[in-house]
Amino acid sequence: MQNPSIISHVSVGVGDLARATAFYDATLAPLGARRLLDEGEYGVAYGRQFPEFWVGHPHDRGTPTVGNGTHIAFAANSRAEVDDFYAAAIAAGAQDDGPPGPRPHYGAEYYGAFVRDPDGNKIEAMIWEGPPS
Repeated sequence: MQNPSIISHVSVGVGDLARATAFYDATLAPLGARRLLDEGEYGVAYGRQFPEFWVGHPHDRGTPTVGNGTHIAFAANSRAEVDDFYAAAIAAGAQDDGPPGPRPHYGAEYYGAFVRDPDGNKIEAMIWEGPPS
């Protein structure tokens, strides 16, 4: 079967790997994602079936920085998953960057929530679906 996505995986640099993995363990669980690989100090990979999202120290061992305009969106299977992702992220220490709700400027079918992880990376959970009936 051919993978319909053009993305293999993405990575974010973090300053404290233990703090970051505790955050992502809690935040990604509502989306059905879990740790799939733990490479020690190199990084940790999350996914549903294969490693799609990595957190780890930057390869140059420098200070991690946040890309201006960069964000990562995780696909949810329902609005409830988006809501649960947001609640788990906030409980795990995220900063709000846009609570769950429709985003009509992205399309009538778009529903998402945005947060900043403890290192300032902008992450989102979203679903593209028909408007509520």
